[in-house]
Amino acid sequence: MNSRPLMWIALVLVGILVGTLALAACSQDAAPTADMQTLEDRALAAEERVAEMEAKLAQIEASDGGRLALVKERGKVVCGSNKSVAGFGFIDTNGNTVGFDIDLCHAVAAAALGDPNAVEFRPLTAAERGPAMQSGELDMMSRNTTWTSSRNAQWGNFAPTMFYDGQGFMVPKSLGVSNMMELRGARICVQQGTTTELNLQDFDNQNDMDFEILTFETNTITNDAYRNEQCDAMTTDRSGLVSTRAGFASPDDHVILAGTISEEPLGPVVPHGDEQWFDLVSAVMGYIIYAEAFGITSDKVPTSATGNSEVDRMFGLEGSHGQESMGLSLTAAQDVIRSVGNYGEIYDRHLTPLGLEREGSRNALWNAAPCTDCPKGGQIYAAPLR
Repeated sequence: MNSRPLMWIALVLVGILVGTLALAACSQDAAPTADMQTLEDRALAAEERVAEMEAKLAQIEASDGGRLALVKERGKVVCGSNKSVAGFGFIDTNGNTVGFDIDLCHAVAAAALGDPNAVEFRPLTAAERGPAMQSGELDMMSRNTTWTSSRNAQWGNFAPTMFYDGQGFMVPKSLGVSNMMELRGARICVQQGTTTELNLQDFDNQNDMDFEILTFETNTITNDAYRNEQCDAMTTDRSGLVSTRAGFASPDDHVILAGTISEEPLGPVVPHGDEQWFDLVSAVMGYIIYAEAFGITSDKVPTSATGNSEVDRMFGLEGSHGQESMGLSLTAAQDVIRSVGNYGEIYDRHLTPLGLEREGSRNALWNAAPCTDCPKGGQIYAAPLR
């Protein structure tokens, strides 16, 4: 698998870190000090990390059947996620990880293991996403992540886009700004290590905006900086702005300006090196999308032939759409839709309450035609299941 060399490199680097910390600790005075204890703690943490990565590597090496066999042996799907973006990935009042992106992980677990709850969520900061994907420690990542050419080449393979977004700006209503071009010379809060930061810099350069760009490590810190008036505006995907504003004590005191400065196709990504696993995850996204197109909901999943060949083929009631090659049961789509519902159900459960309406947007299905003489509906689409 292509992830093995990267994991070996990571092991070597961590080993060097352990050795360096140990030498530094030995160079301290014989009497224990706080600094020495800190070095020893770091060395111990690094050694534990080595052990974890060695175990992961051993699992992959021992798994002749690839990623799916590893997932089955482990008994769960390891999914990189977010924990602070309402609607997409966050921790609810009961301590559960929930959201639109989260349900995509549950769907894959339902297909691969027959249990939608067989998921281990790994919360990741924006900066942690690339290394986590490259190490092979994740089976998939579903964390409001934009599909770009460099990420496709360096991080992994992106499954069908499940949400189309674009980057925008939010400002306090009291600022009196009505469009983004009025932000010239403004202080802008943005999360570092994201395509958002790059897009902002591009927009600044192309339009001579003379921004003062303030970067912050995490989404939560960025939001807090904006709320504490460290900047005049904040920027991220419009869906993220809607999510952030919904969490404010007085949402109406903040305005999301019209327009976007980028294209942001968001969807799950899987590690390079295992085409079967990539095909499986992509097919599961197709189940979610086509179930809505066929009018199949979580409470009306067919278990016997319906007479509609496309529906029957998708749900394993007639013929095949390649389930055997993907390592899935013929009726995997039944498990998925029964567990999480179709695209519209997932969207309405998590995103509609935030005010992210689908009708007439790019997140409508391709076959939702708003008119008779223009391209069909939105852009939510997947490979036909045949």
